[in-house]
Amino acid sequence: MTTSDLVEKLSETQNIGVSELTRRIGQSRQYFSKRLKGNTLPIEEPKEIADALDVTLEQSFALSGGTQLKNEN
Repeated sequence: MTTSDLVEKLSETQNIGVSELTRRIGQSRQYFSKRLKGNTLPIEEPKEIADALDVTLEQSFALSGGTQLKNEN
């Protein structure tokens, strides 16, 4: 699942449309939609989206052997 897919799914589960999400993060719908389709969200943006949707963002690196290094924001 791409970051874009994850953002879209999260918006659906939070019952918040793209227009409302973009309003909350201070971006235009057109600009944000273009970036979602191109899967070009910078690494900082998922944190802004998590804050706007009042959810926790968890980042992790999965190592071979199953070990995960997590960074919870």
